Amino acid sequence: MPRVLVIDDQPDVRTMVSMVLRVNHFEVVEAANAAAGLQEFESSVFELAIVDIFLQGTNGFEVIMKMRERIPDFPIVAISGMTMLDFVNETPELSNVVCLQKPFRPAELTLAVEVATRPRSSGTADVKAAAGTIP
Repeated sequence: MPRVLVIDDQPDVRTMVSMVLRVNHFEVVEAANAAAGLQEFESSVFELAIVDIFLQGTNGFEVIMKMRERIPDFPIVAISGMTMLDFVNETPELSNVVCLQKPFRPAELTLAVEVATRPRSSGTADVKAAAGTIP
């Protein structure tokens, strides 16, 4: 069963993301903050991470950059309540990060996971744009 690390400081978001992933046969490890998430990442093996960009007390991009220092092509879905995540394209260390805007539907999360874990060329992906049929 593929393992996913979910790092989000909002318990309701973590719970929803975890439920969707478990229904889709993923093993989920949850972390409520950046420090706990990075500790889990360093001590275990994961196939994917879902990281909130605005974590209490830190920036989710710092978490992503630390993950990418250890595993350069590690699949990551960045989630945020911001309206635009276009600035992700400007940072080479963040290439191939799949961006998903909150609030999102379970189908959008599932698609983001699929996009993040499939082989692709460099550049970020916007799940809602990639989905086409998902409003």
